[in-house]
Amino acid sequence: MKYLVTAFMLLGTLLSFSQSRSIPLDTLVKTTHNTTVKGEMFSYTAETGTQPVWDKEGDPMATLFYTYYTRNNVKDRVNRPLIISFNGGPGSASVWMHIAYTGPRILNIDEEGYPIQPYGFRSNPNSIIDVADIVFVNPVNTGYSRMVADKEGKMPDDKLFFGINADIKYLAEWVNTFVSRHNRWESPKYIIGESYGGTRVMGLSNELQNSQWMYLNGVILVSPADYNLYSTGQPIYSAINLPYFTAAAWYHKALSSELQNKDLLEILPEAEEYSINILMPALAKGGFISNKERNKVAEKMSYYSGLSKKVILQHNLEVPTSFFWKELLRDKTGQTIGRLDSRYLGLDKMEAGTSPDYSPELTSWLHSFTPAINHYIKTELNFTTDVKYNMFGNVHPWDRRNNNTRDGLREAMATNPYLKVLNQSGYYDGATTYFAAKYSLSQVDPSGKMKDRFTFKGYRSGHMMYLRNEDLIKANDDLRSFIKESAANGKAAKY
Repeated sequence: MKYLVTAFMLLGTLLSFSQSRSIPLDTLVKTTHNTTVKGEMFSYTAETGTQPVWDKEGDPMATLFYTYYTRNNVKDRVNRPLIISFNGGPGSASVWMHIAYTGPRILNIDEEGYPIQPYGFRSNPNSIIDVADIVFVNPVNTGYSRMVADKEGKMPDDKLFFGINADIKYLAEWVNTFVSRHNRWESPKYIIGESYGGTRVMGLSNELQNSQWMYLNGVILVSPADYNLYSTGQPIYSAINLPYFTAAAWYHKALSSELQNKDLLEILPEAEEYSINILMPALAKGGFISNKERNKVAEKMSYYSGLSKKVILQHNLEVPTSFFWKELLRDKTGQTIGRLDSRYLGLDKMEAGTSPDYSPELTSWLHSFTPAINHYIKTELNFTTDVKYNMFGNVHPWDRRNNNTRDGLREAMATNPYLKVLNQSGYYDGATTYFAAKYSLSQVDPSGKMKDRFTFKGYRSGHMMYLRNEDLIKANDDLRSFIKESAANGKAAKY
């Protein structure tokens, strides 16, 4: 008996060593749920699983984790819109919009978006699942998505996934497979991307048309990061930051009484006009600007930013956003303000310095999102695995070369008369500022012939405007309106 027990113990040890922590290549779990949206109760199905990414030979080289929500008892699935949702990073899971914006469940947070305990989730009474089906896609190394080894046990080259164009190419292939598997080719299709996801979906709009022959009704940019803008040069990039400075300073009551006594939306157009018509040309002069003009510009920048004229002059009129986050409240409360949402406050080790020690908004969000998504996937969606859910995954080095995504969006719109664009941005976002988004939209089509197909919506919050309950309601309603306005309604796609 002693030897038998020992044998079983040895067998158990060998089995434990033979196991490996890996995600299934191709699997799904279906669950059914009830919700109430806009006062209407209905049921929906959640499909959670993994779907392979195929290489040129038709073999799997990665598998992507996704969650797909469909409203039940829909009589006309053909005309029901499909929303394909991506977050950004690059290297961020599709968790943020999933359980805080458009999905049927949202975080337990307060009215302004701050974490509360117990952590968890609840029904989202504003989800767009009442009018559209939604799939949340996690790119490689985010969520549970991973690369997989070939038949010889060799892992694929990172360059097939980690770069602007590589990312767009393999995701377009994956979307084709998903749409085919779920028989959604006839449905109106939309792609939505947040932050870096803005660059991603701008490029995907054209890649889907040119390589997959899949034509979209809409592209939705949520707090988009346009990498073409970041490489334009400092005069442009610095100038378009000023209206964000105005918004953040207004929120923290750091402006002069003349501006502070006005509503935010009254003063932002002033700051925008000054940025484009006065500040941008002044910055373009560099060191050859006259002292008189330099001082005049610094004084006006101080007026619109809440910073002192002295520190603006010390920065040669080009104030980095990182310095602004550190400086705005330095002599008032000694606190820093958030990068992605400047309503949030931080406490640094020292008040001195040129940039904050950390991003208070991101730590707050991870505080509430991480427990909720892990709990939600396992307990409500019934998808279990020992693989770690990557809120942020390693996707570096990221290849930013040959970024033609902005022109790709223009080409997709030009060749598809149905295609319209909606941009949603928070005024207090200091990373992908609202005015940078406006500027990017203005640069997509230099001819101006398609400007009526662009819609911009702003909100009194930050990067994730939907964390503030008032903006969650408004932003989802804006999505509903956009879906309705971009529907074909029997009209032919022609000019």
